[in-house]
Amino acid sequence: MSKEEEEMTKLKRRQVGITCMLNTEVSAVLALLRRNSDPCNPEDGYYDISIQQSLKSLRSLIFNPQQEWRNVDPSIYLSPFLDVIQSEEVPALATGVALSSILKFLKLQIFDEKTPGAKEAMNNLVSATTGCRLEKSDIAFEEAVFAKILQVVEAIMSHPASVLLSDDSVCTIVNTCFHVIQQAQSRGELLQRNGKYTMCEIIQVVYSRLPDIEGKDGEDEESEDGDFDDENGTDSGYGVRCAGDIFHFLCSLLNVVELVETDGMTSQKNDEDVQVFALVLINSALELSGDVIGKHPKLLRMVQDDLFHHLIHYGSRTSPLVLSFICSTVLNTYHFLRRSVRLQLEAFFSYVLFKVAAHGNSIQHQEVALEGIINFCRQPTFLIETYMNYDCAFTCWNVLEEMGKLLCKLAFPTGTPLTSLQVQAFEGLMLIIHTMADNVDKEGNNESFGQYPVEITEYSAFWEETANNKEELEVWIETLRVKKAQKRKILIAGNHFNQDEKKGLEYLKISNLVSDPPDPKAFAYFFRFTPKLDKNMIGDYLGDPDEFHIQVLKEFTSTLAFTGMNLDSALRIYLETFRLPGESQKIQRILEAFSDRFYDQQSSDLFESKDAVLILCYSLIMLNTDQHNPQVKKKMTEEEFIRNNRAINGGKDLPREYLSELFHSIANNAFTLSGQAGLPTEMNPRRWIELINRTKLIEPFMLCKFNRRIGRDMFATIAGPSVAALSAIFEQADEDDILNECIEGLISIARIAQYGLEDILDELIASFCKFTTLLNPYASTEETLYIFANDLKPRMATLAVFTVANKFGEAIRGAWRNIVDCLLKLKRLKLLPQSVVDPDAAFADTQSLSKSESASTNSGSDSKLGSRSQNSTMIGRFSHFLTMESCEDSLVLGGSEFEQNLKVIQQCRIGNIFTNSSNLHEESLLNLGRSLIFSAAGKGQKFSTAIEEEETVSFCWDLIVIIGLTNLYRFPTFWPAYHEYMHAVAQFPLFSPVPFAEKGILVLFKLCLKILSSYQSDKYPEELIFKSINLMWMYDKEILDTCCDFIMQSVGKIINEYPANVQTQLGWKLLLHLLSVTGRHPESYDQGVETIINLLSDGTHVSRTNYAYCIDCAFGFVARKNSQVDKNIKVLDLMANSVNLLVQWYKNFSDPGSGMSNVSIASTSSVEENNVKLGNFTINLFVKLGEALRKTSLARREEVRNQAVAAVGKSFMLAEELDFKATNFISCFNLVIFAMVDDLHEKILEYSRRENAEREVRSMEVTLKNAMEVLTDVFLQYLKIISANPAFRTFWLGILRRMDTCMKADWGEYGESKLHEVVPDLLKKIIAAMKETEILVPKEDDDLWEITYIQIQWIAPSLKGELFPDVDM
Repeated sequence: MSKEEEEMTKLKRRQVGITCMLNTEVSAVLALLRRNSDPCNPEDGYYDISIQQSLKSLRSLIFNPQQEWRNVDPSIYLSPFLDVIQSEEVPALATGVALSSILKFLKLQIFDEKTPGAKEAMNNLVSATTGCRLEKSDIAFEEAVFAKILQVVEAIMSHPASVLLSDDSVCTIVNTCFHVIQQAQSRGELLQRNGKYTMCEIIQVVYSRLPDIEGKDGEDEESEDGDFDDENGTDSGYGVRCAGDIFHFLCSLLNVVELVETDGMTSQKNDEDVQVFALVLINSALELSGDVIGKHPKLLRMVQDDLFHHLIHYGSRTSPLVLSFICSTVLNTYHFLRRSVRLQLEAFFSYVLFKVAAHGNSIQHQEVALEGIINFCRQPTFLIETYMNYDCAFTCWNVLEEMGKLLCKLAFPTGTPLTSLQVQAFEGLMLIIHTMADNVDKEGNNESFGQYPVEITEYSAFWEETANNKEELEVWIETLRVKKAQKRKILIAGNHFNQDEKKGLEYLKISNLVSDPPDPKAFAYFFRFTPKLDKNMIGDYLGDPDEFHIQVLKEFTSTLAFTGMNLDSALRIYLETFRLPGESQKIQRILEAFSDRFYDQQSSDLFESKDAVLILCYSLIMLNTDQHNPQVKKKMTEEEFIRNNRAINGGKDLPREYLSELFHSIANNAFTLSGQAGLPTEMNPRRWIELINRTKLIEPFMLCKFNRRIGRDMFATIAGPSVAALSAIFEQADEDDILNECIEGLISIARIAQYGLEDILDELIASFCKFTTLLNPYASTEETLYIFANDLKPRMATLAVFTVANKFGEAIRGAWRNIVDCLLKLKRLKLLPQSVVDPDAAFADTQSLSKSESASTNSGSDSKLGSRSQNSTMIGRFSHFLTMESCEDSLVLGGSEFEQNLKVIQQCRIGNIFTNSSNLHEESLLNLGRSLIFSAAGKGQKFSTAIEEEETVSFCWDLIVIIGLTNLYRFPTFWPAYHEYMHAVAQFPLFSPVPFAEKGILVLFKLCLKILSSYQSDKYPEELIFKSINLMWMYDKEILDTCCDFIMQSVGKIINEYPANVQTQLGWKLLLHLLSVTGRHPESYDQGVETIINLLSDGTHVSRTNYAYCIDCAFGFVARKNSQVDKNIKVLDLMANSVNLLVQWYKNFSDPGSGMSNVSIASTSSVEENNVKLGNFTINLFVKLGEALRKTSLARREEVRNQAVAAVGKSFMLAEELDFKATNFISCFNLVIFAMVDDLHEKILEYSRRENAEREVRSMEVTLKNAMEVLTDVFLQYLKIISANPAFRTFWLGILRRMDTCMKADWGEYGESKLHEVVPDLLKKIIAAMKETEILVPKEDDDLWEITYIQIQWIAPSLKGELFPDVDM
């Protein structure tokens, strides 16, 4: 058999089957009709004849079909059955059978939408089924028939030809279903359930088709009576009109009431069953139609107005069950239609969810409202969209901020254990925080955050909204942030305004919220929408006669929309925005503004003029006073009110019904004239009309994705309450899962706060530090250890605090103080691993740290990215505690209490805080350093023993040096502040410099060694560290004794190994001074003197910068008592040889040590002047050397003295190349050689007066003899240079005077001086040289020769003849 033949066989078999089925159904109905007929009374069955005849006629046609049943008009075989259904006399049983037959026809789909006559047949089918008539006496079968009717209408709507049904037919089906449901209330629950099920199915069919309906031109036009037009024509089937009518019907079901009898009294109550059923159907309609409703303005207006009005009205005054369904409905609306219901959503949150969830309602209501809020928060973009659409819009409430604060308030514990409501609110709060954190701290998102809070730098209209501009997203984001900042400033201005009107308005100008010159519109919007303003002050301002105030009044009134309101409702809304002032002229101005606005917006021609509105407003206010003032005894009647208002409408009367309505409205409900500030708490019809009017003007709900900057700003609005709630819950909760949630919340807050909300993070850390029990000043060490080991909460808090410090340390500021306090307590408890305080390890780590990498400005952002990828690891560490069934289990697994505590602390990874401090923001690093330095100085610390104090101070300094070593690449940026902190500690009341300075100088030298271990192009770090070292020494000079070995080793290492890296004058000064001072100690003398010998011997690193300090240091060693003579002699020789360096610098005009060249000097002065300056500087250094040697010439040991004198002579001999000017030389000679001779002479005289001092006298005499010889040699060496100088005569007399002194020296009881044996020879030598150079020759204009002659006669008369042979005796 071919395929075609097989298909034909199947079709023929189906046709025969349909024929047999039709015959069977006809026979069944006929049999029931005949059974109920009375053969003895033919008249009794006349009503069946026509029906029976039509059935018989159908039977005759059944077996003779002219074509396929699919092409046969369905009315042919449906009509007889419809007649049976519609007959009032047909028994219920027959009606039921007929309905079953039709149900079978529909299910077999004998026809479809393409069958001729299908449309008419389907609509007739609906008409007959919904108009089914039952025999009144046959009540027993009614319930079964109702069930059949439900099945049939469901089959009709499920049939392919249902698309041909008219709008009226579908509406009729829905009404029939609801009628069956209502009838079933008294018949049985099963039928009622079937009815509800059928109605649900029908609603699903209708609204699932709505997205497929394409409206034609003119589809969205409304007829005059506001109903839907026949949008889809006569052939297209049901559509938007049907959906609209059904939706309107479903909304009306929310108002169905039932009568309740209580104590004999009958009252009305909303039928909650009907409300729930209606909400289920509305949800189905929304879910199936989706956003298509928004494309049909009529349907959309129903959602905006009818639906939301009912939802908000009943939301705050219904059962938890109904409220739950209401929340679901609004959530569905948010999903599909939120662009069109912006103000409705705001009202639902403000008047329903927030109100019901607040304290004062039943727990069940609060839980449902909370669940509704949380469900919204679970939506991916809800938080950001809510913040942008409401919190950043001046004319809207701060929905997100109020939501966060409400959750915090509800979650805040009042005792233990936590209630289910508190836990639920806490979960909602955590959901918000985690969502924000996941989006703000999103991996791979490197978008910048910008400043927080935003500064308002220029004026912009704060009441105007900016639509989302995807092309200029950055501009739009910043605009939103500015809008939020403006809103925040306006609230501040409102507070000022309530205290002082001028102060508040002035603040608006200061904050750039008002233009210059002022815009009346800005003040109008400020008065209209700023919450909690004093209404009395607003009324006084608006009623002021000043021209600008009148303009503000006009703009203020224009912010109100009165379209669709009657006069009393509009006036009520107007007077609710301020308190009407008492002065009559102010009242008149205010009411005139209202009358103009109301008249322009009235929708009818009721009023002839604005004056009529004004007069009637006065009349209503007077009526209000009359009706509601208790002092008015005789109240105005309705007739009197109507009579008083005759002919006010342009000489005509207003309608009596209108005036009567106004009278009763005022009499029953007084105007609200309160001056109390605050937001409305109830949604009344007037406010609803105003909301609908605003809906037409306001920008649509903005859709957007999460933005990091907005997310950070968004969290800042709820940060304070969130931290307080989180801390309180952690403190009160005992459940492990709640504690874990708190820790996760802490981490999430830290993830957000790291981007500019440092104060928030500080507050949170400070709170959690309290829970560690480490800061309890009253607990003993044993108590703290026991609690820490046996209570999970302190351990979790400790781990959390240090984890945050590790991962988000760059955002921590003042909280470092708390962290350091915890750290110090752990140190005292001996719970810290040694690796935490190992600066040597940090020193080694920094060796591999590249300065270029370290100096990267992106180090902070890199650390952030790292923290994001490791968030799961952070949380995982806390799970370790929660996987154990009890603390005891944890102790068993970990060993003893101490070992268990130690393991917890090891997990904190405290050492990483300091070794990774290179990632810290500069401000964070400064706060950390300040905390450590102040703690080392004893601020906030209590020590039980001196050992404990010493250990704590040492620990703090060790951490400071680790920070310094880790952050060497930015040392100049943070160490100046550290130095200031070190300087400030001296002002502390209980500051003790002994341990502070003693420990400080040790670690500072470690840091100094690291800095100087390599050459630094920048001298500033070196200068900084030496300043700090010098400060420690100034605090406690005794540390040079207690720490001399370490200081000597450090200084020696620097000078011996890194002298080329010491570039500052302060550095050399301090190093050489410390070398000299610490070298006084016997145990460190050898190393010190070898260090200075090496430095002077090499000479490479002796420069003009450090030369004077080198001389001072060397002098310190040779002047020391009991020093080694050979070392001293060597040092003195090196000091003398150092003149070669002076000569070299003078000749080269540059100093390799200082880096200063003649070129740089020449940039500001002439070369000649520079040479003079350089020469003078060199002479000063030479004098410095000479004075040191001169002082050494007075040493007690003769060898040292003699060597010092010889060194003086040598130094002058070597200094000849310095090109001394005569004046300079004479000055040097006076300061060094003359002073040395004089000092020696005075010293001998001093010894000569002592007893038993002959040896000292003779020893010093030898030194003086050497000094005179040096004087003679140096004089003769520079004789030519100085002889021509005008001061030579005086200088020469000085030499002769000292020769005379030595010649005539007398040592008292120790006998004559032996110098008289030396002086003549010296004189001979000098005078001979002077004669040879013709300096000492008789001259007419010079008396030098005569003076010399006279002085020789006085000094050594025996030499006169020898020295002056030609002179006449």
